[in-house]
Amino acid sequence: MAPILVSMEIGKDGIAIIRICNPPVNALTFSGDDKFCVGLDINIIQKVQKTDGKKPSVAAIQGFALGGGLELAMGCSARIATSRAELGLPELKLGLIPGCGGTQRLPRLVGTSKAIEMLMSSKIITSEEGKEFGIIDDVVSSHEDLLTVSRLWALDIAEGRKPRTHTLQRTDKIKPIHESSAILEVQRQQVLKTPRSMPHYKVCLDVIEEGIVSGGYAGVLKEDKVFRELVLSKSAKALLHAYFAERATSKVPGITDCKIKHRKIEKVAVIGGGLMGSGIATALILSSIQVILKEINFDYLLKSLKSIEVNLHSLVKRGELLEKKMKKAFSLLKGVVDYEEFTNVDMVIEAVNEEVLLKQSIFEEIEKICPPHCIFASNTSTIDLNVIGARTKSQDRIVGTHLFSPAHVMPLLEIVQTENTSKLVILDVLKFAKIIQKIPIVVKNCTGFAVNRTFFPYMQGAEILANLGVDVFRVDRVITEFGMRIGPFQLFDLSGYSIFLASVKEFAAAFPDRTFQCPLVQLMMANGRTGKKNGRGYYLYKKGKIPEPDLSVLKIVEESRRLASIMPGGEPISVMDQEIVEMLFFPVVNEACRVIEEGVVLRASDLDVASIHGMKFPSERGGIMYWADSIGAEYIYARLKYWSKAYGNFFQPSQFLQEKATKGIPLLEL
Repeated sequence: MAPILVSMEIGKDGIAIIRICNPPVNALTFSGDDKFCVGLDINIIQKVQKTDGKKPSVAAIQGFALGGGLELAMGCSARIATSRAELGLPELKLGLIPGCGGTQRLPRLVGTSKAIEMLMSSKIITSEEGKEFGIIDDVVSSHEDLLTVSRLWALDIAEGRKPRTHTLQRTDKIKPIHESSAILEVQRQQVLKTPRSMPHYKVCLDVIEEGIVSGGYAGVLKEDKVFRELVLSKSAKALLHAYFAERATSKVPGITDCKIKHRKIEKVAVIGGGLMGSGIATALILSSIQVILKEINFDYLLKSLKSIEVNLHSLVKRGELLEKKMKKAFSLLKGVVDYEEFTNVDMVIEAVNEEVLLKQSIFEEIEKICPPHCIFASNTSTIDLNVIGARTKSQDRIVGTHLFSPAHVMPLLEIVQTENTSKLVILDVLKFAKIIQKIPIVVKNCTGFAVNRTFFPYMQGAEILANLGVDVFRVDRVITEFGMRIGPFQLFDLSGYSIFLASVKEFAAAFPDRTFQCPLVQLMMANGRTGKKNGRGYYLYKKGKIPEPDLSVLKIVEESRRLASIMPGGEPISVMDQEIVEMLFFPVVNEACRVIEEGVVLRASDLDVASIHGMKFPSERGGIMYWADSIGAEYIYARLKYWSKAYGNFFQPSQFLQEKATKGIPLLEL
């Protein structure tokens, strides 16, 4: 027999408490048992006729009211919530719009501007904020108070002591039509400026406007029509895949399904306060974790502390952090230039330069000082963890915690386990990822791990295209039009040339048969360019201005082409925009196939999550593997085979891809 999902209990005061019980999150997915439904109870119709259907309804919200749950609540006469309950309409993240009246009721409760802000950002707010904005009528401190206060509100509304609000009929929070239309038009222009804008953002604004111009009920009808169309759209299917893929990453067979109890990580030492180290420290203190930040001298330490302060102030400036929270976070940070404070830390994260000997000496040193339970983590992006920890006796405590820059903003955490890393350490770091609000993917140890290894061919492919005669600025334009936030050459500028060269060295040693080496980056550095660091790279960087292409760099590219000498017949190749996309991303798919075949990732969909949150692959395409399956393994294999004959072994298809293509099996299907 199916569980009872909705129950009703009538109290002595005549108030009915209707409970939804559909664990674990009370999703609105109801089904019958042995019968479907005979329709509405005829007795209810008779009762409605006698009372004119004027029974008030009060939503008693505990924990959270998200999506359809909040829409259901907004349809009630009033809303009472417990303290710190979470409220939001995140449907746009899934390629949809609210489908149960949310686009109409939210503006009528909070006003046009605030509703647009919440919908466009999928922002989650607290019940306290909800009361301030107008969604929530009262906030209570406990579950017991919630039911008591909600009952009183229902009685007060029924007996006329409080007003009965019909959300769809309210207009007091909505500005006049011409003002609201102007607000919506400004937001439309903002959506159009975004390279990765998707149609459902614009149609959401259209639906809101329909309700403002023609009334709430007309808006609901349009909302329903648009919602039905969006459910079947390609972007919604892709975004839904990405959503479920993301939820799966925290499930690690043999670890999260065992009866192991994780340990608390409350105090963390970060070694190295450069771009990555300061970003990591920022992320930790924002999550109320005490941090010891170590640098080699006081000058470097002061610079690192200043960087963290700048990170926090930028969040305050963007309205993402309150001044009070910023001060509290900064109080959790302590800077040091020695290891004396490491005697009672729960975890050490090493974030120094990608130099093997330096990292080895650090791990050797902290093993002598840190407590026996302390986790030894490295933020390395490419170096084998076994090599980093080779001089230690604590192989079971060593783990990779690869975050992405800027670490306090980027949501992905690549957890790298060696053959010796204990299950308890992996479980601890998984829980740690949740505390610092990062999306984890657990991967096996290898050069570049999962993310950098998979996407290294992306940067290599860009170099190959440049040396084949394709304009570097055209490559960036095509790739941003495809949906990437920036193109590969601007990414070179932002990530740093020396870091890329260090990666090339590691990959050339591990995969010499498919690593393309050319003089382009060295020539850029010899010309005095370091990218954004000194304001000169492929682009010119000036404070407060959008980066502009530096056309003088084309002479350097020409010199690289002369030295690399890979253009067929010495002439630039002719390619369509689609071919540029394919020549950059098909090698990525190819390397991803090797990563899957070698068991570096637990599931193929983990690479979709990694590509979206680690490399900013367009989420509306579902991630790199989902996108590849939408094209087909057979086509990808054929194109790579053709390019490998024309341009070399870099494009040689993997065995895994060949097998999938031959058998017609999707790449996501393992």
